[in-house]
Amino acid sequence: MSKSTDERGRIYLPKDVRSRFGERYRIVELPSHVALFPVDDDPLEGLREAVGDAFEGTDSEDLKAEARESIAREVEDEAKGDASNRGD
Repeated sequence: MSKSTDERGRIYLPKDVRSRFGERYRIVELPSHVALFPVDDDPLEGLREAVGDAFEGTDSEDLKAEARESIAREVEDEAKGDASNRGD
């Protein structure tokens, strides 16, 4: 499917696309293109639908805390790698 922007830079999605994927999208800029990803009205519910019962019985606050800790570890590991590459 190919679409052009209007004079204000807007892209209009066909009704069948909006009906299938919803009205909200996340715009992701990639090196070679731009992608639109549908955003659920309730992101946690969308996640539950996508992964089934993998997180059944797990509190959303616990999931958030675990995700934040994981991201912090990744950033710290990356920073250590950058420092060792510079000889710090």
